[in-house]
Amino acid sequence: MPRQARKKSKTGIYHIMLRGINRETIFNNEKDCTKFIYTMQKSKEKSKFEIYGYCLMGNHVHLLLREGKEPLSLIMQRMCSSFVYWYNGEYDRLGHLFQERYKSETVENEAYLITVLRYIHQNPIKAGITDLVSGYKWSSYHEYIHGKNIIDTEFIFELFASKDDFEIYMNETNEDICLDYKEKHRITDEEIIKLIEKKYGIKKGLFHLLEKQKKNMILKKLKEKEGITIRQLARVTGASKYMVERA
Repeated sequence: MPRQARKKSKTGIYHIMLRGINRETIFNNEKDCTKFIYTMQKSKEKSKFEIYGYCLMGNHVHLLLREGKEPLSLIMQRMCSSFVYWYNGEYDRLGHLFQERYKSETVENEAYLITVLRYIHQNPIKAGITDLVSGYKWSSYHEYIHGKNIIDTEFIFELFASKDDFEIYMNETNEDICLDYKEKHRITDEEIIKLIEKKYGIKKGLFHLLEKQKKNMILKKLKEKEGITIRQLARVTGASKYMVERA
């Protein structure tokens, strides 16, 4: 079947998602995240778009931007091609990094604009990585609070009476539903380590000291409730694949 044409935004504003091919991890470390933000900045300088929000998760990216002198398709092509070229060289790999067709939705009014931005900033909370919006390093929230780098903050701040109102809104509990992938977020090794420490009080490198019954209980919950693969659990915890399978 032919692909459905993308809906054109009357405002030029889009909420965009990029996912790793086969749901593979994109961001393995801080260097990868830093490079992606740098790539966004360089693409912005060439394409003259405005960016209102981003969040870099383990295997996907949320972006909120407004087209400039170039259409969205060209913006994304420029940005992705540049990052993939660097990434493949860095990790000595070939081929695609992102799922071929990015997802996008139009943002046609100010109410939905700030809803999407909150959804993006709260993505790490919904993934169980942190309890606070401010607790996740790789989102645009910190640029709004501590000073901008690549984010065009002025347009968003004009929609709030004060910076305090912005912070309150971004941290409010909500039932927002925006563009996303249906499957569960596939978290990185680092995120699993933080999750184990947060939920079970087990610090990195100490899992092997637990009693067998407690190990099995934690492994079972991580498999069933968090959807973490056997291979990844074995790698992160140091448990054998056999133990993880039997848990």
